Amino acid sequence: MSDKSNDILFAEERRAEIVRLVNERKKVLVPDLIEFFKVSPATIRGDLRDLEAGGLIKRTHGGAIPSDSAKVGFEPDTAAKHVAHLAEKRLIAQRAADMVEDGDIVIIDTGTTTLEMARLLKDKTNVTAIVNDMEIALCLEAFAGVNVVVIGGTLRKKFHCTVGPFAAKLLSELNVDKAFLGTNAFSVQKGCTTPDINQAEIKKIMVRVASRVIVLCDGSKIGKNSFVQFVGPDEIDAFVTDDRADRTLLAEMAELGLEVVVAGK
Repeated sequence: MSDKSNDILFAEERRAEIVRLVNERKKVLVPDLIEFFKVSPATIRGDLRDLEAGGLIKRTHGGAIPSDSAKVGFEPDTAAKHVAHLAEKRLIAQRAADMVEDGDIVIIDTGTTTLEMARLLKDKTNVTAIVNDMEIALCLEAFAGVNVVVIGGTLRKKFHCTVGPFAAKLLSELNVDKAFLGTNAFSVQKGCTTPDINQAEIKKIMVRVASRVIVLCDGSKIGKNSFVQFVGPDEIDAFVTDDRADRTLLAEMAELGLEVVVAGK
């Protein structure tokens, strides 16, 4: 890996850790972050500016506090999602990738956790992946054992994925072994929800054409609701999350008959 790639990776991990610290401590100061990460004041201020733009934190005089933008209609774009809960997403991705068997036909939903999962499929054999995410398609293109089917449609800007009637029509004609879905929120009452109606419609079809539905969801999203439901709790076969998830909520999910897989254990 090049030095530039290492720098980008470190920046993602640093920003993910900043978000975690802000949410855990409720307030962090710039001097403390400078000391903690051993970087310049300009670097930290740039991180805070980018994280605020993505709705992940709120800047204050001399530091940052948790974001107040976590409303049902709010959705950070792909760039912002890349830095949130990155370590947890990679653990979840590994468990999900282990569920893909040679010879499978799978749908891989758009999202940063599913992208991390896609990166782990390089050694699979004779897998067909149906995707509507441009980044995931480019990732999988390099893998000799993965055949990639890209769903066309209207490109959702800043989210790198296709939606709309063309995407819906092609998806609805398929039958697949497994669908790996991302989600913006999950609750026992509402199941998986997302802020965007068009995205929800595509996800609903992914659920309908799959023999097995697997949801990838980091613990920060559990117990929350977004705008539109796309799959109820009773339609999910397996739910992969991380060990930061609330234990009481996980127990409630298991009582519903959900197979709950906790990555990191």
